Amino acid sequence: MVEHLITRDQACAGYSAAHAPVLTVAPGAGDRIVFETDDAAYAQMEQHRDLATITATLNPVTGPVYVEGAEPGDALAVTIHDITMAEHGWSVHIPGAGALTARMGEDFFVRRIPVVDGTVRLTDTVSCPAQPMIGCIGVAPRHGTMSTVMPSYVTGGNMDLTDARPGSTVYLPVQVAGALLAIGDLHAVMSRGESSFVAIEIAGRATVSVDLVKGRNLRAPQIDTGPEWVCVGIGDPVQESVRMAYEAMFDLLVDDHGFHPDDAYVVMSALAHTELGGPTGSRDPDPLHPFRPVGAVTLARIAKDVLRSVR
Repeated sequence: MVEHLITRDQACAGYSAAHAPVLTVAPGAGDRIVFETDDAAYAQMEQHRDLATITATLNPVTGPVYVEGAEPGDALAVTIHDITMAEHGWSVHIPGAGALTARMGEDFFVRRIPVVDGTVRLTDTVSCPAQPMIGCIGVAPRHGTMSTVMPSYVTGGNMDLTDARPGSTVYLPVQVAGALLAIGDLHAVMSRGESSFVAIEIAGRATVSVDLVKGRNLRAPQIDTGPEWVCVGIGDPVQESVRMAYEAMFDLLVDDHGFHPDDAYVVMSALAHTELGGPTGSRDPDPLHPFRPVGAVTLARIAKDVLRSVR
């Protein structure tokens, strides 16, 4: 097994087919790719407490990686093996961002959060186990540049999904030759939905391997968590993201696992669950309010035992 380290100085401010790859790998070879990420923007927020003075990139993504043989219409399978973290992360309130801005007001709030022996010390009295995850994971779009802040895209990006964690495999729709995978925005722990738009942000290293599923033309990302399968829906208004996630789940049961459509309908009505995903929305935000999402991301999930039940 070969291990490749991509350091944080090899990072981009977005996803684009115009970005030159920093590494080329063969899918399915078992190579481990280590993406190093940084938290320089949060350190500057602590120092200046003024977004206008921040010079570091918010949510830089390390890469991209060119995957040999990846073509439009394929799915890139990214298996997350490990995430190691720095000794502290950050909790930050950016005025105007997140669901709690009316409660937090117009002042910056920044707190260093120690991470010691796998425990995240949120306050003097409240701690929780670390549950590291990848906030930004995606591949290049066919046209233009994808933001690493918001929105989420059908090829990934800043999805902020707690399911993108060690042990999971993230499936991303390929739109350009080589896919051009890039990863960033690690979190030590994050509540589902990320109420504040900022979780416990942290620098670290994410170790992954890649494979290809030829001809699997996904509409949006999907995640195999081990116990569950998750389908991502993206749309505006929120009902459109719900419909897209449910349709992707229905197609998974019927096309990939051999369920009769009637059976898939019945099973989903009882056992397929949805929830809102990350807070980044599905369309570019109003430029006057760049941290307010437009549209929604929805997750549909089902136990993999159900998928295996067809004889």
